[in-house]
Amino acid sequence: MDELSTIFLALADPTRRALLAQLQQGEATVTELAAPHPISVPSVSRHLKVLEQAGLITKSRSAQWRNCRLQPAPLQQVEEWMRPYRDFWGTQLDRLDTQLATSPDRPDALAELEDR
Repeated sequence: MDELSTIFLALADPTRRALLAQLQQGEATVTELAAPHPISVPSVSRHLKVLEQAGLITKSRSAQWRNCRLQPAPLQQVEEWMRPYRDFWGTQLDRLDTQLATSPDRPDALAELEDR
């Protein structure tokens, strides 16, 4: 599997996205990461392994603790892949906004929808 597919596979799970969000606040142990989730520490460890394999986190060992840290470089790859799509949709939405702003029926149509 190519690197970008591995990253998207890791990001596809909501628990893994939540773990990444937690790591945006800084380094954390596996136990700290598991605390807000309704799943076991071993389950969180399996999610973290997927994130680590995708290069999204690194784990280090300090005595009996396993510390995890966010690695943003793979997210930059995702952002670069998505840029043309964001640009496309931005242009499309700008055109729609212009069309709606110049449409003489716009205020009346909105008023009707708001009354419903």
